[in-house]
Amino acid sequence: MGMVQKRKKMHSGDTHLQRRWRVRNRTRDLDQIDQDLQTQSAELINQPVDLEKPGFAQFYCVHCAKYFIDDNAMQTHFRSKVHKRRLKALEVEPYSIEESERAAGHGSYQKPKKRHMETQPSKEEVKQGKRIKVETVNEEEGASTSKKAKVQKMET
Repeated sequence: MGMVQKRKKMHSGDTHLQRRWRVRNRTRDLDQIDQDLQTQSAELINQPVDLEKPGFAQFYCVHCAKYFIDDNAMQTHFRSKVHKRRLKALEVEPYSIEESERAAGHGSYQKPKKRHMETQPSKEEVKQGKRIKVETVNEEEGASTSKKAKVQKMET
C-alpha cells in the first residue's frame, strides 16, 4: 500500500499578508457613520471635485462610506443587499458611554432606540433642499399605526 500522506501547508507564512488584507478592507464603523449622518450628510453628498477618488468624489454613499464611479453604479448599490444590510444595522442607535455605564450597574437599563433609515436623496434632491432623515420610532406608536392601517384596509 501507499505511505501516509502529510498535509501540505500552503499558507503557513502569510500572516503579514493577512494583516494587509484586513487593513485594506477596513471600512468606517457604524458609530462614525452615525455621527456623519447627524452632522455633515449634506457636505458629504456635495463634495468638491477630487481627482484622486473614484468618480471624482461626486458619487458617495453616506450610509456605507463608499465612493462610486458614476450615478448608475450608485443607484445599483442602493438596490443591493449590502446597502440594505447597512441601513438595517444603522437602525439601532450606536453603543454609547451612557449605555456602557448602565450595563455596568450605574443606572437602569433602557432598550436601544430603533430608528427609521431611508436611502440618501440624489444630488438633485439635495440641491432642492431634501436632507437625510433619521427618525426615532416608538414601538408603541409603530404598533398602533400598523393596527390603524389594518383597520382601514378591512373597512374598504
